[in-house]
Amino acid sequence: MTLAEIGRSDDWRDRADAGHSLAVFAETREALEPLLGLVLDPRDTFVTRRTAEGLLRRRDRAGLTIVASALAVANDNHADWIHTAIVDVLSIFSDDLDEALRLCEEMAGDTDDRVALGARLLHESLAQIDPVLRSS
Repeated sequence: MTLAEIGRSDDWRDRADAGHSLAVFAETREALEPLLGLVLDPRDTFVTRRTAEGLLRRRDRAGLTIVASALAVANDNHADWIHTAIVDVLSIFSDDLDEALRLCEEMAGDTDDRVALGARLLHESLAQIDPVLRSS
């Protein structure tokens, strides 16, 4: 059974685990749609949060692109849980936050309107974070 198949499970715990684990493969074409579906899971926002956390912990463009794409179309409830994941992952180290802000600025000019919109929304959220630890 593949992670994408587990991501379609009726059990929210299986879907959350699949989303978090599948985030490792965010740069692959095969993982894109399952990850977007899990960030926007219609049955349980814990799946949303856990998948978004996994994507954000990558600290790279691939993970941020999927989170931004989801954020662009998320309803208010999903957006709240995505924002919770953003704060949980990117509010500790200023270097991580700065890199995420830089990537969002790049992604805001993406040719995919959904990615560009989501990157702007993500940047707005990130800009409000005051990180706990700053570089010296």
